[in-house]
Amino acid sequence: MNRLQRHRLLAVAIAASLAGIAPQITLRASSTDHPLVSAVEAVGMTVSDMDRSVAFFSDVLSFHKTADREVSGEAYDRLNGVFASRLRIVRLRLGGEELELTEYLTPRGRPVPVDSRSNDRWFQHVAIIVSDMDAAYVRLRQHGVRHSSPEPQRLPDWNPNAGGIKAFYFQDPDGHPLEILQFPAGKGDPKWQRADGRLFLGIDHTAIVVGDTATSLAFYRDLLGLRVAGESVNYGPEQERLNAVFGARLRISALRAAAGPGIEFLEYLVPRDGRTAQGIKANDVAHWETTLVAPAVDRVFEGLLASRWLMSPSVVSIPDPTRLDKRVLAVDPDGHAVKVVER
Repeated sequence: MNRLQRHRLLAVAIAASLAGIAPQITLRASSTDHPLVSAVEAVGMTVSDMDRSVAFFSDVLSFHKTADREVSGEAYDRLNGVFASRLRIVRLRLGGEELELTEYLTPRGRPVPVDSRSNDRWFQHVAIIVSDMDAAYVRLRQHGVRHSSPEPQRLPDWNPNAGGIKAFYFQDPDGHPLEILQFPAGKGDPKWQRADGRLFLGIDHTAIVVGDTATSLAFYRDLLGLRVAGESVNYGPEQERLNAVFGARLRISALRAAAGPGIEFLEYLVPRDGRTAQGIKANDVAHWETTLVAPAVDRVFEGLLASRWLMSPSVVSIPDPTRLDKRVLAVDPDGHAVKVVER
């Protein structure tokens, strides 16, 4: 079976899963053996006021700016699916990880829905690791951040994969959900135990709400080649208060590429009333995108085309200041945007 045939079979499997049908297809060779994607480079979000957002992430969370530029032209219109656009793009770094903020100077998009909940399908956040949860929470309170959780939660010890982790959900000025997270000794990447006097250390992962874990694994693991690094089922009063979702019971799956932050699936087993992402465009402030690195974007485009998850109509060449980047923008089965860049 050649690669294109395999991707077409995968497209049938994903479509059948979305329709609630058990597909009679076995994908015998996992693309994790020869992954299309080599790294998670950055996590991005659309913002309404770049100067305000840069000040928030810099002053409150200790990110520092690494790039700031304005761009426009047909290549960006075709990549993002927004016509006659002009964008300001800023890269921010914390530890070894990066955020990419994009403000659409024109055309302006819609704000984040005011009634967004943590189990809605458009939910995505980044988990920022801290060395001291109590001190980090005080810092956030001093800057008047908007709470999502009522206060930091310590996950219970009966859950072997999550016990002892401290976490807190809050929002940036646009209403994007964010998380601070403290790992106890023996959990998480060992680098998170080396604080070196810093309070905010870096980004461990981005979390996305998914409707069905198996369908999302078909996209991220079987098609793109990320590996499953851990799984758990979390529930109880601490989890409910962390997510601010009454009765929350989540299946959590952590995926990793060879480098960069992880991608974490949050499937709400209960409640199942989270809303689907409908019509979110790249200039809407609810838009997030995860930037993945691939050695050959054309190969990724071939797989995405067969699987019907493209936003860009073709591979787009972007005139970067130092090189010509090839990029493509896709959506996963739940509508989360994934940008693939050739490196």
